[in-house]
Amino acid sequence: MSQHYVAIATYTAKPDTADRVAQRLPLLAEASRQEEGNISYSIARDLERPNVFTIVEVYEDEEAFTAHRESAHFASIGKMQIIPMLESRVVVGYSGDGVID
Repeated sequence: MSQHYVAIATYTAKPDTADRVAQRLPLLAEASRQEEGNISYSIARDLERPNVFTIVEVYEDEEAFTAHRESAHFASIGKMQIIPMLESRVVVGYSGDGVID
């Protein structure tokens, strides 16, 4: 089985912006799922800390992930709308099969 590029991001929203982040993340996910090289894009909101979001992205390779981070929709939705509403953002890259059971 070939190895894919898996990015796991943890976004911690400022307390007063969590619901707005929750509204915008699906827009980013929808656009990202249309990218060439994207295999999946999932968002989860922490049940105990509702201002914390985990995003799991799977791409065919690291180049596809790089293209995602350079895309127009990441710039307009991610960089301009979501990231300014965050307290912190941690993104870690992995090599994996892209299957989460």
